[in-house]
Amino acid sequence: MPKVLIIEDETTIRAVLKDILADQKELKLEIEEAKDGQEGLAKLQTDQFDIAFCDIKMPKMDGMEVLQKAKEKGITTAFIMISAHGTTELAVDAVKNGAYDFLQKPPDLNRLLITLRNALDRTSLMNETVSLKKKISTKYEIIGQSSALKETLEIIEKIASKDVRVLITGPNGTGKELVARQLHEKSNRSHHPFIEVNCAAIPSELIESELFGYEKGAFTSAVKQRIGKFEQAEQGTLFLDEIGDMSLSAQAKVLRALQENKITRVGGEKDISINTRVIAATNKDLKKEIVEGRFREDLYHRLSVIVIKLPSLAERKEDIPLLVDKFLDEIAESYGNKKRAIDAKAIDLLKQHAWPGNIRELKNVIERLVIMCEDTILPTDVKKYL
Repeated sequence: MPKVLIIEDETTIRAVLKDILADQKELKLEIEEAKDGQEGLAKLQTDQFDIAFCDIKMPKMDGMEVLQKAKEKGITTAFIMISAHGTTELAVDAVKNGAYDFLQKPPDLNRLLITLRNALDRTSLMNETVSLKKKISTKYEIIGQSSALKETLEIIEKIASKDVRVLITGPNGTGKELVARQLHEKSNRSHHPFIEVNCAAIPSELIESELFGYEKGAFTSAVKQRIGKFEQAEQGTLFLDEIGDMSLSAQAKVLRALQENKITRVGGEKDISINTRVIAATNKDLKKEIVEGRFREDLYHRLSVIVIKLPSLAERKEDIPLLVDKFLDEIAESYGNKKRAIDAKAIDLLKQHAWPGNIRELKNVIERLVIMCEDTILPTDVKKYL
């Protein structure tokens, strides 16, 4: 139910506005009033409102000051400013200071209702965006307090804002994508795309067109031009996962892109400038791959300005209780069920396991236990389903 606050010192106008809003039955508005700016600001600080109709000329604290202080305190309520002395200059100032819109007294009924509905739509969209961002942020959160992980987190904090290339190494299932996501989210490129390419999942004959795109007619099935991942990640981050599985011919083209900040689409002749941060990851020993002729040494040095080596789960077993708790939360939310409890001795058994599949294996085991067990996961359950 949307909440609306009317901040107005004139009792008559306050009552008229309230009646107009209350008549909009389909919107199911919850309406509150404030007789001056100070009371209005106090209510905004203690409760969550979607919309505030705020008079500009008021005693104690005028509407522009209420708007300014609300924005300074991070209040996201959409302000619709109202005034009997409306001028274009005043309206522009209100919007510049963060108001959603400006209405002149007495407000035209149609204009008021259109502005109200548009503001509610905007607020709803903003709330959905905030909620989605929180979910995404939680999804890619790196959980743990072990010394092995703390070192990784410190490196992330130190280099995320610096536009350097990073090579993330470590066994499968250790969270290399999470590190790449954190580097992107904490960088100056966070408002631009994060594009992921799993080099191991794309056949060698298709990897070049996937990365660099192709022109119409470049090959039989190229019926129209296609933009590749480098261009899709413009101004953002390109994450090349499992780069140790990339073909040598594709490696040569990636090297050129990193050296010159230019690419050429398959079947094209025109150089295209790019501004993309490249983060790579692998579970292979690239130095060994270089010796055996499967990976270019010059590309390795281009990619590995900073190397982050992720510890296996066996090296950070003290993080298992925290990871288990996170997975129990996620699984409960995903299934729409009550969160399962887990016995302390069951946790001890999980800490004794070798975890060759690392965090990915742990999550699979926890999901299996949630499905197969009753309200509390017991040591006998772990022995049975691990």
